[in-house]
Amino acid sequence: MLQKEANIKVKNKMPNTEKPTTIVQQKKSGIVDTPKKKEKINMPVQKEKKIVSPKVEEDAEVENAKKPEEKQKPIQKKSKVKRDYAVVNAKSVPISTKHSMAICRFIKGKTIEKAIKDLEPVLIKKVAVPMKGEIPHRKGKMMSGRYPQKAVGHFITLLKSLEANAAVNELDEPVIVEAIANLAPRPFGRFGKTKKKRTHVRLKCVEKKEDKKKKNRGNKR
Repeated sequence: MLQKEANIKVKNKMPNTEKPTTIVQQKKSGIVDTPKKKEKINMPVQKEKKIVSPKVEEDAEVENAKKPEEKQKPIQKKSKVKRDYAVVNAKSVPISTKHSMAICRFIKGKTIEKAIKDLEPVLIKKVAVPMKGEIPHRKGKMMSGRYPQKAVGHFITLLKSLEANAAVNELDEPVIVEAIANLAPRPFGRFGKTKKKRTHVRLKCVEKKEDKKKKNRGNKR
């Protein structure tokens, strides 16, 4: 019995020579060597030299020589053609055609400044625009007239734009020669019960010129 116990103790003291099978056992025993990270070595990179033929170099030199000559050329600006008249065309203006025709008659033959001055008191209902037809009488030298405030407001804006166009064409004391109002296509209102008011307006002005006959008459006297 004593021999058997001694043999068992000797076996327990002997080192384990068996190799661990699993990776976990290998890590515990310290057999597995973890791979170390490889250090990057920054090597100098050599750039490839482009081989340029002598003909290409000559062409590039010629182009570079031409570029400054092209920049030195003066830029020619297109000159605007000045006219002897100024025009304003307004299409589908939301005003009454009958009122606009009366205003055109009221304006025609006047200078732009005078036309604006005559239309401004209409907005305050101090001066009435003379009209034709079954319209009530108004005070003044007229049979009948009205105060078309909406139409007059649109006409004042058109006259101001006409004045600006005349200034561009360098016209001194422009006089309104043409003032035309035509019926425009009228769109239907809601549910197609009514038609809305639309008018085309054209205004044209020319530089004021003194009559030669009046000058000659003055010289004869």
